[in-house]
Amino acid sequence: MKTFYQTLKICGILLGLFVGADAMAQLNLKESQALIGRVIPQRAQSFVVESLSASAPKDLFEIESKNNKIILRGNNGVSVASALYYYLTEYCHCQITWNGENLDLPSKLPQLTAKITKTTPYQYRYYLNYCTFNYSMSWWNWERWQKEIDWMAMHGINMPLAITGEEFTWREVYNEMGFSDNDLKDFFSGPAYFSWFWMGNLDGWGGPLPVSWMKSHKDLQVKILQRERALGMTPVLPAFTGHVPAAFKKKYPNAKLKATNWTNGFGDTYILDSEDPLFAELGKKFIDKQTKLFGTNHLYSADTFNENEPPTDEPAYLSKLSARIYEGIRQADPKGIWVMQGWLFYSDRKFWKAPQIEALLNAVPNDKMLLLDLATEIEPVWKRTEAFYGKPWIWNMLNNFGGNVNLFGRMEGVASGPALALNDPNSKNLQGIGLTMEAIEQNPVIYELMMQHTWQTTPVDLNEWLVKYAKNRYKTEDKSLVDAWQILRKTVYNGKDIRDGAESIVTGRPTFDSTTIWTRTRLNYAPQDLLPAWDLFVEASKKGVNADGFQYDLVDITRQVLANYALILQKKWKISYKDKNAVQFKKDSEAFLTLIADMDDLLATRKDFMLGPWISSARSWGNTPQEKALYEQNARDLVTLWGDANSPLHEYSNRQWSGLLNDFYKPRWTQFFQELSKAMSENKEPDLKAFDEQIRAWEWKWVTTQKSFPTTTQGNSILLAQKLHQKYQKALLEAYK
Repeated sequence: MKTFYQTLKICGILLGLFVGADAMAQLNLKESQALIGRVIPQRAQSFVVESLSASAPKDLFEIESKNNKIILRGNNGVSVASALYYYLTEYCHCQITWNGENLDLPSKLPQLTAKITKTTPYQYRYYLNYCTFNYSMSWWNWERWQKEIDWMAMHGINMPLAITGEEFTWREVYNEMGFSDNDLKDFFSGPAYFSWFWMGNLDGWGGPLPVSWMKSHKDLQVKILQRERALGMTPVLPAFTGHVPAAFKKKYPNAKLKATNWTNGFGDTYILDSEDPLFAELGKKFIDKQTKLFGTNHLYSADTFNENEPPTDEPAYLSKLSARIYEGIRQADPKGIWVMQGWLFYSDRKFWKAPQIEALLNAVPNDKMLLLDLATEIEPVWKRTEAFYGKPWIWNMLNNFGGNVNLFGRMEGVASGPALALNDPNSKNLQGIGLTMEAIEQNPVIYELMMQHTWQTTPVDLNEWLVKYAKNRYKTEDKSLVDAWQILRKTVYNGKDIRDGAESIVTGRPTFDSTTIWTRTRLNYAPQDLLPAWDLFVEASKKGVNADGFQYDLVDITRQVLANYALILQKKWKISYKDKNAVQFKKDSEAFLTLIADMDDLLATRKDFMLGPWISSARSWGNTPQEKALYEQNARDLVTLWGDANSPLHEYSNRQWSGLLNDFYKPRWTQFFQELSKAMSENKEPDLKAFDEQIRAWEWKWVTTQKSFPTTTQGNSILLAQKLHQKYQKALLEAYK
């Protein structure tokens, strides 16, 4: 029997399908204890894990003290991990985020005078967006995934999207249908573009994908699912929505295919019509193969027309389409539930009006579909769809687009939104909350705040919560830092006026304009209003505050202040150029370039803001020089051009990272300034069209170049932030008068 269970785990099949609740509870206990050992290895022996009834209607946990031990009880591994994090944050004043960690536990652990009991009001706590798998996770190995799964469990996540290795499943399906790897070489994208390949937006870009990648990530997916399930999570796996390879036309000449194009610059992809009998057959083959490889929790992600418009807005057509997609899931798994991202209802609001949305949703039984209101904090789609016409749905926070580096969030709305919806009778079948950001590893405060809702039914009192957040993060009760957070709350985190975080003109393709297609410089606050928070952080650093989270925040706030200041400097060199003042132009343009270099030096002090680890981890997956070069090109391309030299998406995923600033953005601006200086010296207008062609070619050359960047930090965050504060503070005050 033991060998049988080991075999099942190796195959990644959910043990709960084959063993009783008691055995599953024992597995949860074992994994919970292992998690504690990973998170606080030196103190793990001080905690005892016990199980609560696995039949509880909603997840719950208990914490109490006995015999100088801390007892953590939960109905599954996620609940136990949440109990651990509750104890660490509420009693030990610790914190675990992507960007800064404080696990400085007291020498004697605090004992509880009474038992703590918490029950969640939310059946589901969803996590991830298709885009997260590339903007943040493209190059993750098992070590990084293991850390993330621990974070998920401690923050109450029980329903993660799990799409790693999908390309392996499709290769197996198509090989068995008679497609050769040569037939598929233009189908599978490169590793940095899977999200859009999986969603049917593009084929082949960034490839051809090595088979070695597919095999290694099939193995990685087995580990991910095994750990998530062992902690009591119910992962969401992909389903078929019609995207097929171009070779399908040759193999099945009578198949009903529709060519569609996501955006200019990328070729057509092919969608198999859901009326074609092959649609249900292929959908069943995929889920059958996937279940054999990875098991199932009966939750399937399927998104129709992601940023692609249907051929008609006729409700009857949309209803039949939806019914056939669900039928493809049902035939393979009668218990299957369709989990649908509601992004299309937000991104293409002109098309998806009430009749179209209602037709799409009502064709599927209510208990067989779950809707993700993907950006509820920006626009609550549930409020204009009668709460998705009775379907179960989840309130999600999106917050970040493209992995752009900025301070941003809707703090007030996130603090109150989920609880207000939970207690609103018009929300009908609200069953969960979730995080659906396009990228992680930024703005940790917003994600900590959002997951605070997991174990409460009322809005978060920000005045109280920010005091606790600062104490846990900075290991100090310095009131000035709470005051700084009140400033941040009213400025960068006020969530007004703009959809998502502003970027810096520094990361934009050189231009006289301050607003380009993908580099949005409009702020949701007056930039001078951020300066007092910067001053307070710098003063705290001089008083000896130096916790990991403090150092990250000090760097991030300094970065934001300088990123904003770049727009002032741009205006200066624009004026001096317009006045044909060559001497002043040289001075102003050099000040702009110096600012970029100063930002690069500062960001090099934190791995969170470095290009080197991104490229190094990409190359680490390669088994040959050719594979390493391909993965490096994918890594470089995604955060710069996104496509080829003429990509319309250039800068969409721009990053203010050390290495990228000095090696990409600064040289690009340098060439622009040289062009303008030359035009001034020759007393003629610059040929900006020719320059644009020149810079596109230069950018593509950069993308296809191989070069290593530092993977370890350089310099001292606190000293550099203080130095830059001293250097720029007076100029900033003058500029914003």
